Amino acid sequence: MVTALPTTISVTCVGPSALVFNSSVFMLGVWIVISAYLIQRSLHSRLFVVLLILAGVGAMGVGLFSENFGILHTIASSVVFLFGGFAAIASFKLQKPPLSYLAVLLGIVALVALALFASKIYLGLGKGGMERMIAYPVLLWGVGFSGYLIAVSEHKTTSAEK
Repeated sequence: MVTALPTTISVTCVGPSALVFNSSVFMLGVWIVISAYLIQRSLHSRLFVVLLILAGVGAMGVGLFSENFGILHTIASSVVFLFGGFAAIASFKLQKPPLSYLAVLLGIVALVALALFASKIYLGLGKGGMERMIAYPVLLWGVGFSGYLIAVSEHKTTSAEK
């Protein structure tokens, strides 16, 4: 059975929490794209930046197209999940161990979870739980990577002042 994509969202589909979630995911995507631009200016890693931009655009799509939009939401969430995992792996060369190894591990966990999710294998976690097994490793990597970039930047600043 084929259903049409909704042209309007009824009041029952959108509540205060949906508005907060959707707008925050959209803004996450905006900040990821801005971060990618700033990272490119200092680290000059084209592949990593492209992967990061694609993940950010996917996050914006998830914020714009909730689950009520069917295939559009599926495409957007697939983009952010796929390219977020690959961005984590690609950041390997931009970090020092042990964080570089952790980045690869988190990226692989996210991509394996995505493959299982796409195969409808939820490992007893349910659909939502499996989505979290995709998203959380990438978010955790993002927090660690951003902290690493801040620390490296501060180290360069204090070294230059001496």
